[in-house]
Amino acid sequence: MWPVASGCLSTHTVVLEVNTPMKIRAYTQQDKEDVISLWDECGLVVPQNNPAKDIERKLKVDPELFLVGLRENAVVATVMGGYEGHRGWINYLAVKPAQQRKGYGQAIMQAVEALLIKKGCPKINLQVRKTNESVIAFYAAIGYSNDNVVGLGKRLEHE
Repeated sequence: MWPVASGCLSTHTVVLEVNTPMKIRAYTQQDKEDVISLWDECGLVVPQNNPAKDIERKLKVDPELFLVGLRENAVVATVMGGYEGHRGWINYLAVKPAQQRKGYGQAIMQAVEALLIKKGCPKINLQVRKTNESVIAFYAAIGYSNDNVVGLGKRLEHE
């Protein structure tokens, strides 16, 4: 059910046995500009979130859950996972638009899910804007369902 990785997902390149030539590994500082560019291209960069600060914050907490997918040494996918001991969270799942529908999103999600399971995570939560129907359909296709809850937030830092 879960992909089998050769090696470990720390700073080593890992090739997943999912029908895709994408390599998945933990984020490194050398990826920063490419990652932010990908997020911008995918429409994930919004005024209230500074992507460079989001990366800095993530690197302080479970950096091994911040994954990049590479195709011919170019960043084509990302996912930022988190786990605080109760629930896992997914942020910044992105696949380069020209590379979508090739299994890369599913592969990188399987990789972060496997890491979260290894940490003892019993459930993963994520948030998607109601209007983003294609992304909701993607998550439904890989086993996620609507929990019928209201997502609330409070900004503690204004960037």
